[in-house]
Amino acid sequence: MIISMYRDYAHTIVITNRGLVQGDFFEQMERVISLHPHAVILREKDLTDEAYEKLAKRLLELCQREGVSCFLHSRVSVARHLDCRKIHLSIPALAAMEPSVRGNLRAYFQEISVSCHSMEDMEIAVKYGATQIILGTIFETECKKGLKGRGLAFVREICHACPVPVYAIGGINMERLPLVIEAGAAGGCMMSGFMRYTQTVE
Repeated sequence: MIISMYRDYAHTIVITNRGLVQGDFFEQMERVISLHPHAVILREKDLTDEAYEKLAKRLLELCQREGVSCFLHSRVSVARHLDCRKIHLSIPALAAMEPSVRGNLRAYFQEISVSCHSMEDMEIAVKYGATQIILGTIFETECKKGLKGRGLAFVREICHACPVPVYAIGGINMERLPLVIEAGAAGGCMMSGFMRYTQTVE
């Protein structure tokens, strides 16, 4: 069956949200990282840079131990301080950067992940060195109730035009993962499924 093909989680990206975790965040992340997803993006937007750096340092160690890529979310200075060569950015974050920094992101980072919601976003992200795109919102999700998903036709349109891997986000689960892959995506991103993971991500 096509669903079972993706039960190894190699086509998934974990988006963290410690507020969804029942119990210890790092114990949960150890369970999730042991599944060997494609990558982890450490989101946690509410933290100060100091608290985020402390969290990131421990998570980077866990990911390194399991050979899983870890992207820090938006905190360019924290990433550089920890010598993390993978960063995730939004289009507004890119726009707000000093031109000298924005134009030299590939000199600082080996991998640059960018959240995109349109063809224009994708083109801007690629222009500034994106090595992967996080494309949303594909299906309606609990995180953004009432926001209609853009659907699989949108995934196909962007993937057809995008020169770098695209990972779909928004309402993605293991049953929908094959659908976005068939539409051209490299995989999908999940938050709640991983943050609440016990034995089977749904």
